[in-house]
Amino acid sequence: MLKTLGIVAAICVVLIAVVLIYASTRPGTFSVQRSVDINAPPDKIFPFINSLRGFNSWDPFSKKDPAIRIVHSGPESGKGARYEWQGNRQVGSGRVEITDTAVPSSVSMKLDMTTPMEAHNTVQFTLEPKGGMTTVTWAMKGPSPYIAKVMDVVIGMDRMVGVEFENGLANLKALAEK
Repeated sequence: MLKTLGIVAAICVVLIAVVLIYASTRPGTFSVQRSVDINAPPDKIFPFINSLRGFNSWDPFSKKDPAIRIVHSGPESGKGARYEWQGNRQVGSGRVEITDTAVPSSVSMKLDMTTPMEAHNTVQFTLEPKGGMTTVTWAMKGPSPYIAKVMDVVIGMDRMVGVEFENGLANLKALAEK
């Protein structure tokens, strides 16, 4: 019995070591991107992204905590609009600020997470007209510290965040196509 337990423990240690070593070889940055075609012109969609108050009407992250506390500051929309939030374990806490806009084709944001893990990322929304439709792309990129590399090996950052982007874009599509 003890010999079997020792073998199992040794296998676990080796597996953990392999994951940790492999994580150290991963890139120092990450990028996640998703797109959706929306049956609406860019000027109808743009205000839902360029106003952080409008953003919160479809953003999947804030919907994970009904008791989330959000404090808006700066202008109502566009460059300098920002909000800070504090939420449960699923949404954490941090700050988002619009750093640049090009009406009605793009919105750039700076995302600073403080919990559950510190992160400083760039978020980019692009709206590309295609006939009567618009392709909206939500992209995020940033540095990937070692713990994020380990999480990426175990969970998969693209899969984890990408699903949330897909949900948010589906919410945005439903709002814009009303």
